[in-house]
Amino acid sequence: MKMVTRANLTTWLITMIAMGFIEVDTVAAATYMVGDGLGWTVPSNVSYYQSWAASKTFMVGDKLSFNWTGTHNVAEVSKAEYDNCTQVVSVLGSPVEIQLLKGGSNYYICTVDSHCNLGQKLSITVGSTTAAPTSPSNSASSTAFDSSVLVLAFITIACLNLLCHNTRH
Repeated sequence: MKMVTRANLTTWLITMIAMGFIEVDTVAAATYMVGDGLGWTVPSNVSYYQSWAASKTFMVGDKLSFNWTGTHNVAEVSKAEYDNCTQVVSVLGSPVEIQLLKGGSNYYICTVDSHCNLGQKLSITVGSTTAAPTSPSNSASSTAFDSSVLVLAFITIACLNLLCHNTRH
């Protein structure tokens, strides 16, 4: 049986403390069903999709899922094409899942007939996954992170003391 030495225990302690400082992004990407129950269709209210998007927080890595029945499509367009409901060639058929790869504004329209002019268009703002150091959510996770490192260090030191004490006898 290999004897536990102080050098082995010290190496283990340093490794455990170092692992506590490795930041792991535990936030999973979300998938949003565009329009929720309505889906992607001509809405009865031209501001429906803007109201829908206003209640969401989109982040890089999230996905938009466009689903519809009937004659519709979706095209990712520029702001000018969005504002003018410009007919574009690059369209996708249902179902469509689009991953949000960069922060900033994103624009989507249906290019069938006058669907865009009738409100079948979506404008969203995508935030980056990096939060500012002074944000409340970052402060809370920082406190939890610091506590977990302290707990890990305390348990490790207690185990080291017990093991070192037992190896001397």
